[in-house]
Amino acid sequence: MDSAVPHLTLAAPLNDLLGLLSGLVDVAGWLLAHWYALALLVAGCWRLAEWVVRRLARKASAERMALELVPTRHFDPGLEEIFRRGVQLARASTSMPWWAPRRTKAVQIRLRADGSSTLRYRIEGPAGGERLLSITPFGPAVTVKKGLPIADKPRKHVVRAEFILRGKPTAPLRDVPLDPDPLQPLVDAVCDLRAGLGDLAELRLDIQRAPKWTLRARRVQLMSDARRRERREAQRTARWLRQDADGVEDSLGWQLQQLIGSKPAGAGGGRRLVMPPVPRRVEPAEALGKLADDDHLVRVQLLVMCASDTEGRAEARLAQLQAALDVFGSGSRWAMRGWHLGLWRLGADRWPSRRSFERRWELGHCQPPRPNWVRLEELTGLLKPPTRHCRLPLLAGDLPTFEFGNPEVLLQGIHQGPDGRRRLVATYARETLFEVGVGKAGGGKTERALAQAIGWAHAGGGLMFVDPHRDSWPRALPFLAHDTLADRIALIDLGAHGPAPQVSSWNPLDMRRGQAAHEVVEATADAFASVLGWDDATAPRALTILTAALAVLVAVNRAACQAGRPGDQTTLFHVRPLLTDPAFRTTALAGVEEGRLDDETHSWWRVVFPTLPSDAFAVVLNPITRLAANPVTRAFLGQAAGVYNIRAAMDTKMIVWVCPGGNGPTDRLITALLARDLLRAVRSRRDVPEARRVPFRAYFDELITLTGAAPETIASMFEDFRKYRVHVHGMTQLLARLPAPVRLSLVQNASTLASTAGSHSAIAPVTAEWGDEPGPDVVAALDRFDHYVSLTVRGRRVGPVKITGPHLDDVFAAYARPDQVAAFERAARITAGTAPLNQLTTRARGQLDRVNAFLTQLAPTTTSDSREKTYK
Repeated sequence: MDSAVPHLTLAAPLNDLLGLLSGLVDVAGWLLAHWYALALLVAGCWRLAEWVVRRLARKASAERMALELVPTRHFDPGLEEIFRRGVQLARASTSMPWWAPRRTKAVQIRLRADGSSTLRYRIEGPAGGERLLSITPFGPAVTVKKGLPIADKPRKHVVRAEFILRGKPTAPLRDVPLDPDPLQPLVDAVCDLRAGLGDLAELRLDIQRAPKWTLRARRVQLMSDARRRERREAQRTARWLRQDADGVEDSLGWQLQQLIGSKPAGAGGGRRLVMPPVPRRVEPAEALGKLADDDHLVRVQLLVMCASDTEGRAEARLAQLQAALDVFGSGSRWAMRGWHLGLWRLGADRWPSRRSFERRWELGHCQPPRPNWVRLEELTGLLKPPTRHCRLPLLAGDLPTFEFGNPEVLLQGIHQGPDGRRRLVATYARETLFEVGVGKAGGGKTERALAQAIGWAHAGGGLMFVDPHRDSWPRALPFLAHDTLADRIALIDLGAHGPAPQVSSWNPLDMRRGQAAHEVVEATADAFASVLGWDDATAPRALTILTAALAVLVAVNRAACQAGRPGDQTTLFHVRPLLTDPAFRTTALAGVEEGRLDDETHSWWRVVFPTLPSDAFAVVLNPITRLAANPVTRAFLGQAAGVYNIRAAMDTKMIVWVCPGGNGPTDRLITALLARDLLRAVRSRRDVPEARRVPFRAYFDELITLTGAAPETIASMFEDFRKYRVHVHGMTQLLARLPAPVRLSLVQNASTLASTAGSHSAIAPVTAEWGDEPGPDVVAALDRFDHYVSLTVRGRRVGPVKITGPHLDDVFAAYARPDQVAAFERAARITAGTAPLNQLTTRARGQLDRVNAFLTQLAPTTTSDSREKTYK
């Protein structure tokens, strides 16, 4: 009995074990028989888990933020700055709640182009990373602003693509230099987008930290593969060594060597011993490549979508972007995921990938189908906005298109886009305050200014075109000869052309319009001073004499206007009798004593003037004598009630063409008087509320000639006119030939700076303002009518961009009226109040008698002899 107890004790566990094994076999059999139940259970669990994860992921994605990065023109980051930005992005990708699924822990870089902007650079990611990403290592060179939601309208044709890394998994992408910008291929791929056709191209790069457990598993696999390859290589090498050894021993040469050898028979008769090579030790750094270290290793997802309302354009755009991404390829490269079956491509646009693509696209989930592991250094080109080394195209949204008859835009030229389309580009008139055009003669400066002026005139704007050589008038005349402009055009031509020349008239001292007396005196005196080089140090006495004489004449004119006799006003030519004719001087001073002349001026005439020697007046009388000797200037300036009135022209949107007549000393004096009067008239607009000031444009051809007559006046125009809504456009062949005040003022305040071809030394000052991009060598080699222009649009500088200057015969061909030229020129002269030259000259000679008659009636009836002697 005792011997049976151990047997029973051992049999019980054995029976239990056999029962357990039998039960397991039964369960396995049942599962094999009912495998579908297990599959349904697993699928249901997976589906439930995926549903929970997606709900959590959607909730986390709803709390994302967006930042827009706008670089300046001179943004030029270094590699360290870009790398630090990448570290910020990787760190910000983890700024999510603990419950957020891994697919939401990513930061997305969006590169978007839709034809309205070149390439918008946008960062989207967890809301918790906004503070971290708002302060960039790029400094003030990049403006970070909160990104607004983007709502895309549906397009008819949409293509989608996902790019994955192919090639050697441990090999890096190509190290693309920063100059030129690595984004340049992408910019070139989208440079011809057209917003009007609904074109859209967007690239999204998601960055998240690489999951460590997946990375460890991948490293183990890579090491195993490397060791396996090394063993295979060693075996292959040993096999080749044995084959080589066998081949040598079986050769006739080796056998003969053995027969004639000195070794005894039987000594060393065996075959050679071949030592197989030992497998080389696998180095982790060599086998793992960029996956060897965890530092700065991220997982990326690259999605691309292109759309258009025109068939074929979206597909072509995707092909261009694919070619652009090839630039980053080396041992590893970006390749489009999917397969090609004849004419069909099975990818993100087809089932089953499309639904996953759209979910990741809309929610910003990072779930690449394969581990696209890269180091931050490989993404250098995509971690920053476009830099100064990126050549950005000029899009339709950058410069408005010129519209004929639209007063809101100002014609600038013809731009040819990357796709070969040509369009008339413009700037906004309210922003185009001052323009400067530089370049050699015949390069197209004047032609471009004429096209702009003609377009402005047909849009209802007022302008003044000053051309010392008069060539611009016959060139523009056929395109201005419209009935709608006939009553707005005035030609002031001092060239006196033809057998019966006609001249307009202007009295700088005319007081019919209630001007301030001191402003008229100052403007005229300053004009003489600027041409003759007078100042308080070199010619104080001449300035004093002329100012005092003008004060008296202006007072006489104001009295004549108040008396209703504007035809009896004095002119500049009456300075001479006022200084040299005692009788006229006595009558004039007596006529303006009654409160029309200040006491200080009266005192100067009584006390100082009698002490001056007679030769003190020569310096004042000499330029006036020259003006009087020329019959044209005598007729133009010698009329009491002149027709020319630039203030009235500005307020009524007149088109005034002024041709001074030449470049001599007399012509320069006339130009200086006109320029100073323009400055006075513009400044007088301060009596009009700013909102009611009518815009007016002044075009100055041959600035070298004009500034030689009035340098300080032209400089003041570029400094002051903006306040009064008068805008100046100047053309010159050489900036260096302009006086320093003019050159500094116009370059400082130029809204538009343009240059045609020219010599290297002449172009260099202009390109220096652009930072020598393009350089003077490039600009100097331009074809005729081509310009490089920097423009101001919506408060920011655009360009320099290459444009072709508009040619009147092409751009304004529909406006040409050659058969109406003669009638239109007559209308322009009638509006300017022209009269035969001899008639005006005769009237100018008799004006002194009319002034004397008026002063005699104006002066007191009794004039003491003592006062007469005093004034003498």
